[in-house]
Amino acid sequence: MKILLIIIFSSFCLFFGARFYFKYKRRKSFFDALIFLCHKFDVEINFSRERVVNIISSLEEKVKQNLCSLDKNFISCIENKESLEKDKLLKSISFLSEDEGNSIFLFFKSLGRSDMENQLKEIKNFENKFSQFCLSSSQDFQKYGKLSIKLAIVACLMVVVLFI
Repeated sequence: MKILLIIIFSSFCLFFGARFYFKYKRRKSFFDALIFLCHKFDVEINFSRERVVNIISSLEEKVKQNLCSLDKNFISCIENKESLEKDKLLKSISFLSEDEGNSIFLFFKSLGRSDMENQLKEIKNFENKFSQFCLSSSQDFQKYGKLSIKLAIVACLMVVVLFI
């Protein structure tokens, strides 16, 4: 019976440690993918003058996966000719703060709304803002993501010691 309780409590601790680790890792990957998207917009708008929907559709699968359905939500709003709303755009993303969500919404709302020169300036401004968010999320991942795994292992060891 002791061994069963040790296994249950240890797996419970490891589950929560891994959950927090992957939350911080997903957040970091999300902002990295958003910065990559800004770079891609900069290059594609400058040289090929491709449509916004085509640029987003041509993203690699890994980048699309890291964007957490943000690209799909944006494309569906464009294709259905619906107005872009913050709730629709960010419906599958729960780890953003209010400021981050507003910035991302304003970025997607501004796409394709002005001439090429002003659009590139806006993309650069948003890229700088996303870089700050990425730096912050990277620091959080280094602090709290790795710490959560270590704390989970320590909690598992404590459970083992308490039950033995």
